[in-house]
Amino acid sequence: MSDPVSSVSVGNINSSLKGFSRLAALSATLDRYFLEQVALDFAGCTWFEANMCAPLGAVLKSTPNTVTIRNLRPEIQGILSKNRFLNNYGFPPQRDTNDTVMPYQQFSVRDNLLVPHYLNEYLSGKGLPIMSQALSRSFKESTLELCNNAKDHAESEIGIFVCGQYFPRKQRLDFCIADAGIGIRRRILKDLRKKMTSEQAIQWALADGNTTRQGRSPGGLGLNLIREFIVMNQGHIQIVSDDGYWELSPKGETLKRLDASFPGTVINIEINTADRSSYRLTSESRK
Repeated sequence: MSDPVSSVSVGNINSSLKGFSRLAALSATLDRYFLEQVALDFAGCTWFEANMCAPLGAVLKSTPNTVTIRNLRPEIQGILSKNRFLNNYGFPPQRDTNDTVMPYQQFSVRDNLLVPHYLNEYLSGKGLPIMSQALSRSFKESTLELCNNAKDHAESEIGIFVCGQYFPRKQRLDFCIADAGIGIRRRILKDLRKKMTSEQAIQWALADGNTTRQGRSPGGLGLNLIREFIVMNQGHIQIVSDDGYWELSPKGETLKRLDASFPGTVINIEINTADRSSYRLTSESRK
């Protein structure tokens, strides 16, 4: 087999502004090619947080090029094999013997029954703080709403991408949802005829009651309950859409513009698993 025409380097990818910026830059670089063979060169990558496979998958599946992967360090190959990301690129799978993986998976817009099954199977046993049965159910329902919103409103023919990772030593659980759709800014422009920057669009979508849905159906990103929980839990939430970046952390809110645009929208939820508190719904506390 002849060597791919082009090679694109991949650096370290963390769940951070820098990590998302690098994936947006990777998307912009791949856009320079059309129907070519392109190799992702991981020689310079010494760390890749597994949950970031969701936005990486959205980037790679949205390009018309044929992508191969090479020069993976053994530890990186192990991470990306255990979560099944590399199954799509000719690498043998490895077992997740530590039960820390929420595997990489692509769901089509028709996979209505598979997403809740995925969440029920893989959210359990990943260090979540103690929740009442009602809150645990509501938390999963809110997470499912994020996935369904991505499927229903992104207008992405290739569906959504999910992946997560429990980091026991770092005491955190990250779960990431990504699509390669039209993005929040263009969704608002299309449905409501409101012109905004990507940063303004993210802020608008986060405001309670704002939605592009018509009729009586509930809308929004589905983040209300999760956002309240994350604040108490001292975790993180990140949203990337087009060239907009928003983060909520114990240090406060951050709103930035990326140098390049991500081809869709990403929501990353990071739960602080060092939290030893017990949580319940406010309505339960009134009983």
